Amino acid sequence: MRRRELSVTTGSNRFVDLTADVEAFVGEVPTDGLVQVFVPHATAGLALFETGAGTEQDLAETLDRLLPRDDRWTHRHGSPGHGADHVLPALVAPSLTIPVANGRMMLGTWQSIVLVDPNVDNPERRVILTLVPG
Repeated sequence: MRRRELSVTTGSNRFVDLTADVEAFVGEVPTDGLVQVFVPHATAGLALFETGAGTEQDLAETLDRLLPRDDRWTHRHGSPGHGADHVLPALVAPSLTIPVANGRMMLGTWQSIVLVDPNVDNPERRVILTLVPG
């Protein structure tokens, strides 16, 4: 088993494509197995989707409708609407597991690994990569 931790700065960028970083990690040792990607934060998640084709905007608008940034939230510290950030991981899971064959992730043609982070109060994120040989 191999492990690596990435440091990612999100800031006002709600979506960060991690695919190249994860590809580089699994490609270091050509093996079969599983790679787990995990974000150990209470206000961020990970998703697989096509980037660059409008999905980011569609997902942002959907999250804004589902999790409005207003004062309805019981969890009220931080910037206005920050309670919505704490509900996000129930909708966008904090981990993904992807099969690996011969050092390559078995992603679909248009799938990218994306960190989803609407929390502007904490722009520094850790992402833990774990490769489990099969």
